Amino acid sequence: MKYAIIAAGNGSRLAKEGVTAPKPLVKVNGERLIDRLVRVFCNNNATEIAVICNEEMTDVQAHLAHIQQHGLAGKDVPLRFVVKSTPSSMHSFAELSQWLTDEPFVLTTVDTIFREDEFKAYIDAFTQATANGVQAYMGVTAYIDDEKPLYVGTDEQRNITGFYDQNEADCTYISGGIYGLHPQTLRTLDDCMQRGESRMRNFQRALIADGRKAVAHPFTKVLDIDHASDIEKAEQFLNGTVCGR
Repeated sequence: MKYAIIAAGNGSRLAKEGVTAPKPLVKVNGERLIDRLVRVFCNNNATEIAVICNEEMTDVQAHLAHIQQHGLAGKDVPLRFVVKSTPSSMHSFAELSQWLTDEPFVLTTVDTIFREDEFKAYIDAFTQATANGVQAYMGVTAYIDDEKPLYVGTDEQRNITGFYDQNEADCTYISGGIYGLHPQTLRTLDDCMQRGESRMRNFQRALIADGRKAVAHPFTKVLDIDHASDIEKAEQFLNGTVCGR
């Protein structure tokens, strides 16, 4: 299984709130966000992990180079990374796509927080789904703690019917920012780029417009690290205390 991580954001809101580390190096439970994802992905049969970081984050570049050369916690990591500043998450995805053409892959942003047991169940289900013709297997959650949530419309079988900025379709779920994708979806990405579009939510809408089979997979909760207070919230969630409230 291939994995891809968008670690290209500046974490400007975190910096304004006194968090000095660049977002990929922010620690939750004493573990850097990028290290946590790499570890979890390696524990879920990663054959390759592709990462993009921006040109300004030299500390992140150095950290990724160290992992590439020396591994993580004594284990080799099949890591490759690109350093490029991009105008949006979709553009970052496009940079990573050069390495994602030959087998299904999971894409996420560096600050996505989920429970590891739920992620393993997601990967097992994604593997089965792609064998059954699903081209996009999206991690979703009914827990809404997002400044600009992307609502996910579903039918009774959790087939995805649409993505919405407002909850105009009585949606149960929002996007968790965990994208399980078949390489065929890269054609949709290419078309989006040709049209001059940006942002991952527009790519997701284009998947539906292109008639690609997309299915939602519920997580109990998925959190992002956008503010300093989110770090403690994530730790409480992962440690089972106060349920991340």
